[in-house]
Amino acid sequence: MPHLQKILASFALAFLLLVTACSPSPPSRFEQAQQESTQPKVTAVSPEAKAGGEFNRFFPQSKDVVFSQEKRGFAQAKLKQDGKEMATLSIVDLNDNSAAIAKYEDSLETVAGYPVVEVGSTGTGLLIDNRFQVKVLSRDPDFSSSDRRLWLEKFDLAGLGNMAVATGEENE
Repeated sequence: MPHLQKILASFALAFLLLVTACSPSPPSRFEQAQQESTQPKVTAVSPEAKAGGEFNRFFPQSKDVVFSQEKRGFAQAKLKQDGKEMATLSIVDLNDNSAAIAKYEDSLETVAGYPVVEVGSTGTGLLIDNRFQVKVLSRDPDFSSSDRRLWLEKFDLAGLGNMAVATGEENE
């Protein structure tokens, strides 16, 4: 019987070595980068998303607001006071982004009648008509949640709401 156990143990060991030797090794970091770079890109922005430049007129009208970026479905500005960046302001077209819209479904708080959520400890977002997200992110530790909410109210939220309604009529 001990002889049979040694034979079985030898076969089990040989089988284990054969299985591990034949399994494919994970790709090297270079092979993985090559695979990722040759895969087709998925666009995160819907083709129906508004051009970023269309959002600029809805930002707060202030000399402290400096536009920094715009692209399809997105516009961003920096809020600077006394030469210091206090916050980042943005408008995002969430057309076809149901996951981002779902974050607002359970919101119990509103600003100007629109649902509001805290985004981490430094951001506050607002959703207009399940389409446009207006967000203020603190860049300075002294720029509080109440400051962010005050700046959300300075956006032309009604104008964005009208854009959302007009957009909905065009897509029907």
